[in-house]
Amino acid sequence: MEQTYLQAIYRNFLGQAPQWYKLTIISFLILNPIIFFFISPYVAGWALVLEFIFTLAMALKCYPLQPGGLLAIQAIAMGMSTPDQVLHEITINLEVVLLLIFMVAGIYFMKNLLLFLFTKIITKVKSKIVVSLLFCFSSAFLSAFLDALTVIAVIISVAVGFYSVYHKVASGKQTSNAHDHTSDNDLPDYSRDDLQQFRAYLRNLLMHAGVGTALGGVMTIVGEPQNLIIGEQAGWSFIEFAIRMSPVTLPVLLFGLITCFLVEKFKVFSYGVKMPANVRKILVDFDLEESSQRTKSDKAKLLAQGLIAVWLIVGLALHLASVGLIGLTVIILATSFTGIIEEHQIGHAFEEALPFTALLAVFFAVVAVIIDQQLFTPVITWVLTYEGDMQLVMFYLANGVLSMVSDNVFVGTVYITEVKKALLAGQITRDQFDMLAVAINTGTNLPSVATPNGQAAFLFLLTSALAPLIRLSYGRMVYMAIPYTIVLTIVGLIMIYSGTLVEYTNIFYDMGIIEHHNTLDGGSSSSH
Repeated sequence: MEQTYLQAIYRNFLGQAPQWYKLTIISFLILNPIIFFFISPYVAGWALVLEFIFTLAMALKCYPLQPGGLLAIQAIAMGMSTPDQVLHEITINLEVVLLLIFMVAGIYFMKNLLLFLFTKIITKVKSKIVVSLLFCFSSAFLSAFLDALTVIAVIISVAVGFYSVYHKVASGKQTSNAHDHTSDNDLPDYSRDDLQQFRAYLRNLLMHAGVGTALGGVMTIVGEPQNLIIGEQAGWSFIEFAIRMSPVTLPVLLFGLITCFLVEKFKVFSYGVKMPANVRKILVDFDLEESSQRTKSDKAKLLAQGLIAVWLIVGLALHLASVGLIGLTVIILATSFTGIIEEHQIGHAFEEALPFTALLAVFFAVVAVIIDQQLFTPVITWVLTYEGDMQLVMFYLANGVLSMVSDNVFVGTVYITEVKKALLAGQITRDQFDMLAVAINTGTNLPSVATPNGQAAFLFLLTSALAPLIRLSYGRMVYMAIPYTIVLTIVGLIMIYSGTLVEYTNIFYDMGIIEHHNTLDGGSSSSH
């Protein structure tokens, strides 16, 4: 039977997404105007937020840019907010947009150095516990200065490289031969057990690394996109941000590493799998072969990338320029000194960042609706009725729970915008605002390791080509994240609830390490 145009349009709509998903989005688009015009704009606003969170939670069925973007376009068209307010939101968060575009692309040109470091960890260190701790700590350290997505992308590259090398050799081929490592047909039976064990070993390392990106990502203003949004609104420098977070983030890092040690030591939650001896021999031989073929030109490139990494850390620490501009200098320096001068070579670097940058602009459209319809005002007002440490705990938990099901950048943006409004309206003091900013930042970063929905690095790992190769499913990720979720959430909660955060912040004030801010210090207001 011949297809009608209507059927063709429906089939093209959201492509390969499941039928139920397509129908759900269509029903949202039909219901929203009815709720907005005939029931209440406030209810329609909340419906939009919940629908948008649904598209984020279902990111594996369809990338949220398309369904979320359609909902946002409809909301602006109906008058729930204005294009000017959306532009205003993007303008005051321009640093975040530049961070995503330039910093992620900049680190792309330093992948060789990072690949070199992680390869050495796997091949030189024999103790699985030490390898796990090194992966977790290295990811944390790198994510504090680089973008967490890029760090996990590099580790995925290392894992895919090793997996394909072993798969090829186990299939009876030379490392130089062409081979399809996604098919197990050529594998002899005796290699299959080793392969299963190697898959479990890689799953362990990738989960430790993923959690490491969260442990390091929460610490600094460049660790996660929402950190920069929060830091911008508060007017904090790189150093001040790290100091204000430290009463929560340093104990969390310590207990995160202890958790890494314990799950490996006691082999719980699928951890503790060792690399098979046959696999180790193949990988070590491969690394030796690679090292012997490394030319002086290759070594010079690694040296240049190492020096650029030092510049990156110094530039960020001393706040020599805005984060995005430092990322741009990294692109220019790294391409200049590694001989990458053709446009199409440079273009690949931006592929990872731009889809998420576009999604971020849609976030800001939804935030504009939240502001214009005053959706979170009653929630914020209610939470502000609590006092002292309990108020901080409520913000920490509210952000944590939402970040488990939604994207933590979206959650952090919404909350810091509302708290900034409360500050400008005189509902809270500037010191109170600074403490709440810490609670919001730690709340969006720590409990969100529970699911791939919250952490962009986890979602990136789950949707990568590596996940099916090592049999890493959504359910398995959630299960393996359980010990980390419990420990990170509870340690963060204790540091806030016990008064440790307030106590140490006051000590920092008394010592002159940080200073009290005026109300109007920091980023522009998000209200007209």
